[in-house]
Amino acid sequence: MALHPDFPESPHAILDPSVRWFPADEALRETTSDKLMPPLVPQLRRKVKEFRDGGYVGAADTSRSLLNWWFNTPHLLDQSDAAMEEFQYYFAQREALETIVYLYDVVGVKDKYDLMRFDGTGLVSAGMFDETWRRFVVKMATGSGKTKVMSLVLAWSFYHKLYEPESGLARNFLVITPNIIVLDRIHKDFQGLRIFFEDPVIPDNGFEGRNWRDDFQLTLHLQDEVRVTRPTGNIFLTNIHRVYAGDDIPPGPDDENTMDYFLGKRPTGATTDSKVDLGMIVRDIDELVVLNDEAHHIHDKNMAWFKSIEDIHNRLLQKGGELSLQVDTTATPKHNNGAIFVQTVCDYPLVEAISQNVVKHPVLPDAPSRAKLTERQSAKFTEKYADYLDLGVIEWRKAYAEHEKMGKKAILFVMTDDTRNCDDVAEYLEGHHPDLKDAVLVIHTKSNGEISEAVSGKGKDELVKLRKQANEIDGSDSPYKAIVSVMMLKEGWDVKNVTTIVGLRAYAAKELLQNLKLNSAR
Repeated sequence: MALHPDFPESPHAILDPSVRWFPADEALRETTSDKLMPPLVPQLRRKVKEFRDGGYVGAADTSRSLLNWWFNTPHLLDQSDAAMEEFQYYFAQREALETIVYLYDVVGVKDKYDLMRFDGTGLVSAGMFDETWRRFVVKMATGSGKTKVMSLVLAWSFYHKLYEPESGLARNFLVITPNIIVLDRIHKDFQGLRIFFEDPVIPDNGFEGRNWRDDFQLTLHLQDEVRVTRPTGNIFLTNIHRVYAGDDIPPGPDDENTMDYFLGKRPTGATTDSKVDLGMIVRDIDELVVLNDEAHHIHDKNMAWFKSIEDIHNRLLQKGGELSLQVDTTATPKHNNGAIFVQTVCDYPLVEAISQNVVKHPVLPDAPSRAKLTERQSAKFTEKYADYLDLGVIEWRKAYAEHEKMGKKAILFVMTDDTRNCDDVAEYLEGHHPDLKDAVLVIHTKSNGEISEAVSGKGKDELVKLRKQANEIDGSDSPYKAIVSVMMLKEGWDVKNVTTIVGLRAYAAKELLQNLKLNSAR
C-alpha cells in the first residue's frame, strides 16, 4: 500500500488521479484501484481534472470567477513580523471546491439519482442514500483544513445566490458541530467573519467587475444568541442539540443523567435548554445551506441529527422550496457497520496528508526505550503505568527543547481510560517531574467530548474558564505544558503543538491517527 513513486511532496501540487493512493499493492492499480475507493470518487476525480484543465467550462460566471480567484490568482498575506508571504490553498481543499462546483453547475446534480451516474462499481443503489435532497460528503484527513473548505463553500453559495439569477443556492447557512469543543474552534475562525478576510476567501472589489467585499453582508449567530436575522444573509453556528425540533430532543446513553434514556423520554435536557428556539428559526427561513463539521456523526437515518435536517428540508418543501445543499466534512465518513458514505465525492486520505506533511508523522520512542516498558501489577493507576508516563515525559522534553529554539511550546497529552484517573495522573506528573509542577491542565469530559460539570464537580463559570484555558494552551502566556483527559483529543480540539501522546486506554492506532488533530502549523 505504498504511495505511487510520482506522488508529489507538496500539498499544493495538483494531484493527477493516476498517482493517488489506494489501499492495495501498486501492482493492482490498473485492475483494482477504482473498486477500493469510495464508489463515486475515481470517476469524479477524472471528470473534475477535465473541468480544471478546461478552464472551468460549464461553470456559472460567479463560480468560475471565485475558482480563479482562490486557486489561480497569487495571494500575498501580511505576517506577524510585517513580512509578506504567499498563500496557497492545499490541493485537497481546491479539489473539494472544484468537485462541488462541477456537480452543481456543470452536471446539475439535484439528488441521489444524479450522483449515482458516477458510480464505477455498479454496486451503488438508491436505497444506500437516506436523504432526498442534494448532499455531498467531503472526506479529508483530520488537520488538512476542513474549516477552510467550509468557508469557501459558504462564500461560493452566498455569491452564487446573489449574482446568478436562477441560482438554487442560499445566503443563509446552518453550520452544525457535534459538540462544544468543535463549536469553539469553528467560532474562533468565524467570529467577526475573520476567516473570510484573513484568508483570501473574498475577492477584492473590482475583481472581474464585482464589488465582492462590499456585497458580503452576513450576520453571525452563535447558538442561542440569535440577533435580528438579516435578509442579506445569516450564519447560524451551533452544536446539533440546538437544532432538534422541540420535544423531539432524544435522550441518549451518553447523557449525564441516563434515567430518561432507560425509563422514558424527557421534555427538555440540560444541554438543550434555550431561551431562543434556534431549531424553529432555521425551519422558518426560506432558503438554507447546511454545513456539517465532523459529519461522521450522521451515520444513521434514525438519529435525531439526520431527522432534524430532514425536518428542515420537509418544511422548505411545504413552502415550495427545498434544502439548497448539504455539505458534510469528515475524516471518517463511515456507518457503524464500516460502510463508507456513498455520498462521498472527494477523498484526501491520511496517508497522502502525512506524505505531504499536512499532518505530523507519528513517531514511536526508540526500540530500547519501548523494551523497558512494564505494566506493573498495582490497583493504583499511576503505579501501574509509571514507566509509560515517565517515558512520555522524557520524549516530551526532547520535543520541548526543539520547539523552544523556534519560540514555540511543545505540549504533552496523556489520554487516560477513565475520568477518575485523570487527577491521579496529574498529581503524579507534577509530583515526580519538577518541570511540570503547576503546569498540568486536567479536563474531565463526557464521552461526547463536552466538558462535564457533573464529572468534574466544577461550576459553570469554572468550566467556561477551563474551556478557555484548554483552547489557549498553545499560547506563550499559558502556564500549562501538559493536559490530561479521557476524550479531549478525539476530535475537534485544534491544538497544533501537541507533540507527545501517552495513550493509557485501549484504542486502535488507526482510530488514533484518524481522529487526532496533529496538524502542522500553516
